[in-house]
Amino acid sequence: MDTPLTHADLCQFTGDLERFRHPLARGVIYTPGIRYLASRGGAYWLIDEIALAIAGGDVAKAGRTDERVLSLHFWRLEVREDRSATLTARADDGVPPFVTRHVPWTDFPLDHVDVWAGYDGRYWTLYLPSEH
Repeated sequence: MDTPLTHADLCQFTGDLERFRHPLARGVIYTPGIRYLASRGGAYWLIDEIALAIAGGDVAKAGRTDERVLSLHFWRLEVREDRSATLTARADDGVPPFVTRHVPWTDFPLDHVDVWAGYDGRYWTLYLPSEH
């Protein structure tokens, strides 16, 4: 696929039942939309960052002060013109992030992307907002 990834490409995903399991964080699964994002955007590292924050305790720690984090939270990658980026996770709009990661350089093709993470009692599912 030689065409660059676009926001419109991601909006085409509206949800289905297929899931993919993260190879290291086995309690994290993700949708076809997230798989497409990672594949077309060269961003499997983004799935890894989110999955390892969930499995590594960042979410559990944040959940001690804001219980909402334990069932649903929102990730955003923002890419600057110099190709550096910031990845943040929040419990909701307007609240400070409970995770902030600086990415010194990325070739991710979009200026930003949102990934939502929801817990169903067994698995954390990563999905695009359009798949909600």
